Amino acid sequence: MGHLQDLSTGLSIPFGWYAVAYSKDLQQKDVQAVNFFGQELVLFRTESGKAKLMEPYCPHLGAHLGHGGKVKGESIACPFHAWEIDGTGSVTNIPYAKNMPKRATEGPCLHAFPIQEMNQMVWAWYHPNKAAPSFDIIEVPEFSDPNWSELDTYEWEINTCLQESGENAVDIAHFVYVHGAADMPRAEVILNGAHRSTDMVTRTPRIDEEGNIDMTEMEDMHLVTQNFGPGMALQVFARAFKTVMMASMVPITADRIKLRFAFTKPKDISEQFNMFTDVLIEEIVRQVGHDIPIWENKIYRDNPILCDGDGPIAKYRKWFKQFYAEEGEGDTTGRPSLRAIN
Repeated sequence: MGHLQDLSTGLSIPFGWYAVAYSKDLQQKDVQAVNFFGQELVLFRTESGKAKLMEPYCPHLGAHLGHGGKVKGESIACPFHAWEIDGTGSVTNIPYAKNMPKRATEGPCLHAFPIQEMNQMVWAWYHPNKAAPSFDIIEVPEFSDPNWSELDTYEWEINTCLQESGENAVDIAHFVYVHGAADMPRAEVILNGAHRSTDMVTRTPRIDEEGNIDMTEMEDMHLVTQNFGPGMALQVFARAFKTVMMASMVPITADRIKLRFAFTKPKDISEQFNMFTDVLIEEIVRQVGHDIPIWENKIYRDNPILCDGDGPIAKYRKWFKQFYAEEGEGDTTGRPSLRAIN
């Protein structure tokens, strides 16, 4: 009788900026217990409106700040003894103490994650050794443009790792054999530090500016995907009509991710082009349903046998490798790691 295959990839969690919440889902004074990066964490928004993410266990006696903690000003008060800890992880007040303990005054007692709020999402910087951010994500102008629609959002939790899900975009052959594309796309990849751009070109029937489809004439359709580190991807679908999608990928553990798609389209478009964009969005979401059972039941081949038609998979893997930190690399805290989640 054979042994069951261990489907864990053996890959660690890459460092980068990750979207931990939509901004609208974290209101003023909200407190949430969340699980990301293989850790239990607390996410909250201060009275002044700043989003914060940090280690959840009070440095006093270890109560979880995400279960019953309350925001007070710029701090969160522990549900156990009301110790107040700000978004830097520093103790700011002990309501019943005559003197602050020395250890509580010597700097942050809990690790707080660097945060930026952009593209209607809260982004946290994760590094396994707590090193400072080394690259930026970008602002998507359409997401704050009043002439573009409210976000149309979708999300999944998938048993796979970030590297495998991102590799999907450069795996040219799978578009034919998994998603039913008529022909093999062409792809051009440009790598520049933490930024990656892939221009995928397919031949499709021509669409004119009125939305008429000419089946007798073919034209190039360009799908440009840009990655900003491992946690953010931007796709722009531009033909006679335009749709913008931002994908955010965040590791729950090394082998489980939360994948979110957020779409927007121009408000002032014809009924015909509105229909085209809706069909396009529906098709993109449908294709994720094709990928998930493959991701969840495959193993990671560190040294795969590739052929000349596979596309730039090896190039992608070389680029992605930069986001795996060596133990101790960039470590500025010397702190022990948090209790891991399963």
